[in-house]
Amino acid sequence: MRDATRKHIDVATRVVPEGSGSVGVAPSAEGRRTLVLDLTPRREDLEPIETASRDEIAALQLARLKRTLRHAYDNVAHYRAAFDAAGVAPDDLRTLSDLAKFPFTTKSDLRANYPFGMFATPRDSIARVHASSGTTGKPTVVGYTKADIETWSQVVARSIRAAGGRPGMKLHNAYGYGLFTGGLGLHYGAERLGLTTIPVSGGMTERQVQLIADFEPDIITVTPSYMLAILDEFRRQGRDPRATSLKVGIFGAEPWTDAMRAEIEQTFDMHAVDIYGLSEVIGPGVASECVETKDGLTVWEDHFYPEIVDPGTAKPLPDGETGELVLTTLTKEAMPVIRYRTRDLTRLLPGTARSMRRMARIAGRSDDMLIVRGVNLFPTQIEEQILKVAGLAPHYQIVLTREGRLDEVEVLVEMASTGTAEEARKSSAAELGRRIKGLIGITARITVTDIGAIERSQGKARRVIDQRPKT
Repeated sequence: MRDATRKHIDVATRVVPEGSGSVGVAPSAEGRRTLVLDLTPRREDLEPIETASRDEIAALQLARLKRTLRHAYDNVAHYRAAFDAAGVAPDDLRTLSDLAKFPFTTKSDLRANYPFGMFATPRDSIARVHASSGTTGKPTVVGYTKADIETWSQVVARSIRAAGGRPGMKLHNAYGYGLFTGGLGLHYGAERLGLTTIPVSGGMTERQVQLIADFEPDIITVTPSYMLAILDEFRRQGRDPRATSLKVGIFGAEPWTDAMRAEIEQTFDMHAVDIYGLSEVIGPGVASECVETKDGLTVWEDHFYPEIVDPGTAKPLPDGETGELVLTTLTKEAMPVIRYRTRDLTRLLPGTARSMRRMARIAGRSDDMLIVRGVNLFPTQIEEQILKVAGLAPHYQIVLTREGRLDEVEVLVEMASTGTAEEARKSSAAELGRRIKGLIGITARITVTDIGAIERSQGKARRVIDQRPKT
């Protein structure tokens, strides 16, 4: 059942403080009424480092970075060889800016040292191993000591609290369990914060809906694309998604847009908050949005040092400029990672709700960037335009082919409701085509399909089908 003390706020623009007595219904950006709780955490519930001064944060980072560089150099053959080849040593780090002198770590480095070559502690100290799916090559393997698992649980708990979670809440965890870090990462963090954790995992969408109705969770953790599949199942069962107990959705593992956030918030009448992480660094919990601002993800800088570099030249960029995110772990024992090139495109911003810097929502990946007739294209740009066209649902795929010498783009997108007339389909397709051409600069063929024609994802959505010749 819905909380009778729920406060009305405009999810797009403002938060009404809990206990303020405000009872008005505020319109969203689209003019629709929304009803969500103010879940801003109390300041006394935050860890002291979350509100420390920038000088205090920088001093902690420098001390931890010095220890991490020494730990990696002394215990990982790859880093010893890489540092020596670059002509740098751990003692060369005297200021945070000196980190730019040290070599990058890439996914290919991790694969070259498969499975355990990047570990910095004895094998009998490794409490757990995770790995990526390995869909594009050997899986990347990550090890954790017991202390690493404790650190991971801490930053995930901090992320859930930032998203609005509180002890005693129930959390429906629909991330996959197993070698993938999402499920267990959120699980341990939720328990650390004092939540009741419901380990549903991914798949069996009909059961997901039933358990949400029966167990009445406050929070759901899931990929945004799978949340849309859950929404489809709600509608198929004739259930009202706004009538659930859900107050917060914590979404990550794939890029998503503010337009998708608005749709989820309005459809489910709950907060939609972004979380960021990657297996190579630790898993989910590297950064999280704060529910009171939703203005970018606060990087937990006491554990992860962020940089932004130019994707082409690899030169450092100043805060505020968009480039590739590079991360260095500051507290990992089993597998310290130095200047890891994430391939995620973002920019660093000053802190707002916390003292630590924010990163903007991931715009895409440098290695997921599509180049079509000389134009750089990210799937999220297509998604943004789809969500602006009435009559279209946010289920889509981009199909790339090459006719002769020229690349061709087709966007397959589902209609929003059954029984849509052919003329309405054509009108929606034409509008989407105009938007893509006008705002992105490419001509795309638009095919509006029946509901259910696009394959549903139980994890990361497969947005691009590239059928262009590889040679």
